[in-house]
Amino acid sequence: MVKSTATTTAVAAATAAAALVLTAQPAPAATVPRPAVDGIWRTDGYGTVLAVRDGRLREYQTTAVSCLPGDTARRTGPGTYTAPDGSVLTLRPGADRTRATLSEDGSAGHRDLRRLAALPAACTRPAGTDPRTAFDVFWRSFEENYPFFAAKGVDWRQVRDRHRPTVHADTTKGELFAVFRAMVAPLHDAHVAVQDGDRVFAQGRPGTVMPSAELDAKVKKFVVARDLAQARNRRDFGNGRITYADLPGRLGYLRISGFGGYAAEGAPYAVQQAVLEDALDAILTRERTPHLRGLIIDLRVNGGGSDALGLRIARRLTDARYLAYAKRARNDPADPARHTRPQPVYVTPADGPRYTGPVAVLTGGSTVSAGETFTQALMGRPGGTVRIGQPTQGVFSDVMRRRLPGGLAAWLPNEEFLTRAGRTFDGPGIAPHLAEPVFTAREFAGNRDSAFDRAVQVLSRPLLAERAPAA
Repeated sequence: MVKSTATTTAVAAATAAAALVLTAQPAPAATVPRPAVDGIWRTDGYGTVLAVRDGRLREYQTTAVSCLPGDTARRTGPGTYTAPDGSVLTLRPGADRTRATLSEDGSAGHRDLRRLAALPAACTRPAGTDPRTAFDVFWRSFEENYPFFAAKGVDWRQVRDRHRPTVHADTTKGELFAVFRAMVAPLHDAHVAVQDGDRVFAQGRPGTVMPSAELDAKVKKFVVARDLAQARNRRDFGNGRITYADLPGRLGYLRISGFGGYAAEGAPYAVQQAVLEDALDAILTRERTPHLRGLIIDLRVNGGGSDALGLRIARRLTDARYLAYAKRARNDPADPARHTRPQPVYVTPADGPRYTGPVAVLTGGSTVSAGETFTQALMGRPGGTVRIGQPTQGVFSDVMRRRLPGGLAAWLPNEEFLTRAGRTFDGPGIAPHLAEPVFTAREFAGNRDSAFDRAVQVLSRPLLAERAPAA
């Protein structure tokens, strides 16, 4: 059992006093125990080792051929560590101190840790910085962590055999960037990227448009002018990323363009959450909520962000606890079929006013990442929920950022979000119950918003008669 510092100091002082009376010897100095989380830890999956000591946390990114220093964080409270970007990590030791968990504000679930006796040998010596070493670390990072090669029809070992001979000691950083880009392009995975400073290669699923500030502004202007022309009480929250309006027929309209960015740039998760909660308090009031006949939630241009913020909204839309999804990660570098034990993530009803009536969720190919995990979190929601539009982008995992020798970086997913039946939607995305075009050139030219109009039509009926069985 670990005593608190205050308790240990008091015991030491009492022992010292007794020693002075009995033996007249100088009292020994009081010792402060090291925090229970100090030491070396390996994550289950994620290819990561953590070194925690002297109030600092240091990440090491590992593969079978490398160990590279990653991010750092400083202790800011009991078991909490804050990174330079403001993200907060929480380390909780297990009962026997050989196990622990790591969680990050804004992310659903946690990572399991196992204590190591010492840093792996590879983490104690300098890594090579030549282009061939960078290639090997890049290839290995995907080989050991990426879960979707089979689903994408990509033979990653053939990719290595084709491209590695083109890399040599004189390969420039720009040439290496082009090689890595060619390697990952066939994945068409929006959570995969190659980075060289300000230059980034990333792409979405074919036939979709990735969300951007320009697309968001264009769509918002269109929706306000067309769909909300007769609305009342229109109001923006969270730097304009959340919009609410009362539609005719006792319908509500809630547009969410991202799960973050609600406060000043760099604001920590706690601030983002507070802004969201204030917005939801202003939207789902005791006066409005009982009178709503239906609620449209528009996620058609949603760039993602924090899964946990999506869960905060889902809590306002149910009276009963239910499973949102379960998370698991690849955890065997040699076997892509092996994963961590799935962690169930639940939606628990919030205190205060909640809306539990019919919901129409509007989605499309520009619904990405946390926009998709929120969509999935509503699939098990008690009550009528119908999805209208087009399939979501098809990327759900948290994203691993891997530093590479020579200054490049790679981004890749390693997790799956499972339904109760064990199904995932990575790749094709979550399909709608009712298919309608979403912000096509033809829709804009004809001043049409078929998905929105369908949602109004469906919610204006006494029951969601057109609702298809849940996927």
